[in-house]
Amino acid sequence: MESLQIGRGRITWLNGGVNFLDGGAMFGVVPKPLWGKKYPCNDKNQIELRTDPLLFQIDGKNLLIDTGIGNHKLTEKQLRNFGVLEESSVESSLSELDLSADDIDIVLMTHLHFDHACGLTSRTDEGGYASVFRNADIFTTDIEWAEMRNPNIRSINTYWEENWKPVEHQVKTFQQEIELLPGLRMIHSGGHSDGHAIIIFEDSGEMFIHMADLMATNAHQNKLWAMAYDDYPVTSVHQKEKWMDFGYQRNAWFTFYHDAYFRAIKFNKFGEQEDVVRRERYEY
Repeated sequence: MESLQIGRGRITWLNGGVNFLDGGAMFGVVPKPLWGKKYPCNDKNQIELRTDPLLFQIDGKNLLIDTGIGNHKLTEKQLRNFGVLEESSVESSLSELDLSADDIDIVLMTHLHFDHACGLTSRTDEGGYASVFRNADIFTTDIEWAEMRNPNIRSINTYWEENWKPVEHQVKTFQQEIELLPGLRMIHSGGHSDGHAIIIFEDSGEMFIHMADLMATNAHQNKLWAMAYDDYPVTSVHQKEKWMDFGYQRNAWFTFYHDAYFRAIKFNKFGEQEDVVRRERYEY
């Protein structure tokens, strides 16, 4: 598992699963001859994507950023349509670090789409669902939490009752911004979803910014490249511009949940790559 030390905190990427989605959907109106130079696709025009949670260990606490695609939550049709080749093994990843799901103190949900939230719950022997991270407080924006429980005609396909109902007693919401620990902020951005949030941590002159699905992969660095999955693409563009410039000026690391090739990239003030953490790759 790859890791990165930022100030007094350490990030380790867990195995949350892999799927393949249509490249055109992931890059919206951007022509394939452009995005294809940045991110490879297979003969079905699909690109490889991870759903790997970030374990952030700091001040004696274990925090998780998003939860993976889960296990035994998708139908055969969904597995096929979403190109899922590997489901989550988050608990196995935690075990390698001598941790368990019960050791997670806080879960930060950038948003609650199924590919980020399925790992919140698991099937029980009785056929229902139960919380995976039983001892954790789960943070998300109030807007996202409201839509999760009352999805519209579009979002009903990604906000699922089995992902929220078993954990509703653990959920804590905020409006615009919350500081969870000194230097660690969760900020409402909107864009990808109305309640989408980003995460920023700064300590001892070092910083990481987790843009989540505003910058899903390294190839989405261009501020105008928004996904067709974005509910509010113009908001995504403006928020990307704002926070990427913010990070560039501070020589920040940008971390990824979905990227199949990079775990994190450090950009200089000109938006040029200065350092990278690559994902160890293997063939499926």
